[in-house]
Amino acid sequence: MDKTSPKILAVSWGHLEVDGLSTGKDFKLFPGGGRAWDWNETGTRHKPGIQPADVEELISHGATTVVLSQGMDMKLHVDQATLTFLQEKGITTHVAETRQAVTIYNTLAENTPVGGLFHSTC
Repeated sequence: MDKTSPKILAVSWGHLEVDGLSTGKDFKLFPGGGRAWDWNETGTRHKPGIQPADVEELISHGATTVVLSQGMDMKLHVDQATLTFLQEKGITTHVAETRQAVTIYNTLAENTPVGGLFHSTC
């Protein structure tokens, strides 16, 4: 199984296109693949934001670096507990607006086991 992280081919409001996956609005990407990110699985909301449970799957698939997107208008927060969790696991973390997060992620995906959470609207 290929353990590289899939590249994001296109991003626009409400739309992400990921190499080897379907198109969608929100994605969890990690070494070897990815899937749609369903916020209801962990009860994620814009505030307090991305939860530790949201990033656990990325780490379990071998990500040593994680990119967290905050949406196009930076409305999605990142819970401090998530940042603490990642730091305690020794995971390098990048938090950015979605388009910037895609650029960071795609660059890292060339040679780093990277995971990411991507939100393509607000």
